[in-house]
Amino acid sequence: MRSEVPGPHHDWLDDDAGPVVRPYTMTGGRVQPVAGGFDLMAFVVAGPPSDGGEQAPPQPQPEHEAIVAMAQRPVSVADLAADLNLPVGVVRVLLGDLLASDRISMYEPPASRQFPDDDILKAVVNGLRAL
Repeated sequence: MRSEVPGPHHDWLDDDAGPVVRPYTMTGGRVQPVAGGFDLMAFVVAGPPSDGGEQAPPQPQPEHEAIVAMAQRPVSVADLAADLNLPVGVVRVLLGDLLASDRISMYEPPASRQFPDDDILKAVVNGLRAL
């Protein structure tokens, strides 16, 4: 019996799928942002247009430009990842590039200093059990 040799055509990939790019190729294999530690709830806002400073990326990727376009108004990291249809890790690395080149600003939400009352937590648990 002769086994089939894999060719350029795959059953799981059709013309509608478009080009398949692995996420690590967008980040150059990097998994940590060069600047910032972006929480999912952190807000990013695009800064003024770059004047071609020394830290600006030599050739920004389309994903960088898409982030800057979406961040004209404050937007959370989670929303960016969802809207770009990219893994959060990839978006964090791209945001680190933009933060290092001063193309965006990051605003972390303040940490909660007080925890909810025990009675509220018990009511939530009881409500969930009732479902």
